[in-house]
Amino acid sequence: MKNTQVPPAAKADRSTVRRHNLSLVLRVVHDEGEVTRAAVAARVGLTRAAVSSLVEQLLAGGFLVESGKTFSGQAGRPGTVLKVAGTGPAGLGVEINIDYVSVCVVDLAGTDRVRLTTHLDNRGAPPEEVLDRAARIAARTLESAAEQELRPAGVRLAVPGLLSGGTVRQAPNLGWHGVAVEEMFGRALSRLRPAERPLPVGSDNEANSAALAELWFGGLDRVRSFLYLTGETGVGGALVLDGELLRGAHGFAGEIGHVVVDPDGPECRCGARGCLEQYAGQAALLRNAGLEPAQGGAPAVTELERRARQGEPRALAAIEQAGRQLGLVLSGAVNLFDPDAVVLGGSYRLLMPWLAPATHAELARRVVSGLWSADGGRLRASSSSGDAARGAAAQVVREVLADPLAYTEAQPG
Repeated sequence: MKNTQVPPAAKADRSTVRRHNLSLVLRVVHDEGEVTRAAVAARVGLTRAAVSSLVEQLLAGGFLVESGKTFSGQAGRPGTVLKVAGTGPAGLGVEINIDYVSVCVVDLAGTDRVRLTTHLDNRGAPPEEVLDRAARIAARTLESAAEQELRPAGVRLAVPGLLSGGTVRQAPNLGWHGVAVEEMFGRALSRLRPAERPLPVGSDNEANSAALAELWFGGLDRVRSFLYLTGETGVGGALVLDGELLRGAHGFAGEIGHVVVDPDGPECRCGARGCLEQYAGQAALLRNAGLEPAQGGAPAVTELERRARQGEPRALAAIEQAGRQLGLVLSGAVNLFDPDAVVLGGSYRLLMPWLAPATHAELARRVVSGLWSADGGRLRASSSSGDAARGAAAQVVREVLADPLAYTEAQPG
């Protein structure tokens, strides 16, 4: 008989417990925004003396600051208000897309403090060249962050493709296969900052990073389960269930852009035929609207929006066709996972007024629960507060919040 029991965890010693409690206290302050020691103790179930000791360590490490007094209206001394520091530990996010690189630094509160976006044509460029460009933009961003006394604890790359173990297995729209992005980017960034401690580099799919940004910063009115679509050159997707990103058995969940709409349809860059990208991706939208797909990106999508606002028939027909195909594929995903909402980001966000009616119609027709309606608010445009670069940077911050002591130990001295 197969043994399915989970092996017991190692016994926690005093240092392990303190490490856990430091994270617990820091996360409570982070989530509350501003809170007193007494309120933290009530939340986490520790004594005030224990919380005070932990807070003092977090203050000394630069994770927390005190910001005045608060009065409860009851007898006793006023409490000192705590909040996460606006300087010190931070996260660096780097989104590498087909026609731009966006880099941002967020502080422990998740605030976007530094942002540099450069429009580049990365189509067909060697991976080394693209990653070197991205590292140069990141180095400039780090200089600006240092001026604000921010010290990123690490870097997270957001790339439109399938990633595993720090390597892009394939990114069809970039033309990348088997590219060790973490190693190559880390090496390029270290060359530009030879006197600095090398930053740990991680990576994730850009749709995953954007979905996490939407979850953490998008103000989804407590929606904890949603399907997120990015409408850039390709069509990326990510699924959040009960506040957790669904990655799948091998980390490749969410590739909705390569769901087949018509097996006899046009060939896709992934090697299959009739993928959703060939009908609702940016290139298809622009081509069907009479715009040149090769000159895609934000300017071309803005031009498509302008034509739609003017009521140009070809532009409206192209967006409607894309909306129908999106609704067709999304209805299958909704039937399978039953999310609270579907969130459309990237270029879809800009085209939402003309895209949504056709998408809604297909969803209402095909969602078997009968719970989908055009006025139900389940199809939403993404928030302007969330994007892949910010989501990537926030993933680094979450790692700091989960183990602040590890970051303290990693610092020089």
